[in-house]
Amino acid sequence: MDPSLLKRVKNLLFISLETVAAAPSYEQLDGNLQRLWDKKAGNFPPEEIGKLSPRQLFTARANLYAEFGKIVSIGAGYFLPNEAGELSLRAKAFIGEDEKWLLEEFKNLLETKFDARSLVLCAHNGKEFHYPYLCRRMLINGVNIPKALQIVGKKPWEILHLDTMELWRFGDRRTSISLELLAALFQIPSDNLATDGTAVNQAYYVHKDWNRIRQHSLTEISVLAQLYLKINNLPPLAEANITLTE
Repeated sequence: MDPSLLKRVKNLLFISLETVAAAPSYEQLDGNLQRLWDKKAGNFPPEEIGKLSPRQLFTARANLYAEFGKIVSIGAGYFLPNEAGELSLRAKAFIGEDEKWLLEEFKNLLETKFDARSLVLCAHNGKEFHYPYLCRRMLINGVNIPKALQIVGKKPWEILHLDTMELWRFGDRRTSISLELLAALFQIPSDNLATDGTAVNQAYYVHKDWNRIRQHSLTEISVLAQLYLKINNLPPLAEANITLTE
C-alpha cells in the first residue's frame, strides 16, 4: 500500500447515526412536548407533508430532530492496513436503549483511540445532521462534548469535519442527494441502506429488531468509506477487507 495513502486516511473516522422518535407514539410524548411539536409541525412546508397530521408527522419525522428524537445506534469505522499491507476498513456499531451510555462510549472512543488534534470525522450530511445531533443529545444527557466535535471559537479550516454530501455539491448549495443514490451511481453494494423514520421507529419500538438497526448502521459506514475513496479517485476496498463487528 502506498504510504502516502495510509498517511492521508489514518486519522479519518466515519460515523453514522440511527435515530428514533423520543417516544413510541405522539400520545406517549410529554404533554408540553406535544404542544411544542404541534407548533413545529405547523411550520413544515405543506408540499413536504401533504395531509399528514402532527401525530403522523411525529412518527415519520421526529427522529430527525434532536429535540424530539434520540440516538439508538452509533456506527464508527476507520481505515487501517491488514496483514497483507492492503487498505482495509474496520467498523463497529454501539447500540442499545441507554442513549447516555451510547454517547459516553462514543466519546470514550474519540478521546482514547484517536488524537483530537488530527482526527477527521466524516459523515454524509454530517454538518447539518450527525455532528449537531450528537452535540445536542450529549448536552441533553449531561455528557461533555469531546474536542473532536467542538466548533465554537474555531476558524473554518480548524474544524476537521468532512461531509460527503458537501463534497458532492462542489459548491452547489441547492443540491441534496442521499447516500443511497450515490451508492447506486458509484455501484457500491448497499443492501439494508434504504429506510425512513417510520421504519426505524418500528424496528426499535415495535419489533425490537436490533439486528436490523445494527446492519443499517454498519452498511452506512461501509458505503460511506467506499464513497470517500470514490470521490477522491482512490481504489475501492475489496469486500474481503471490510470487517463489520458488533
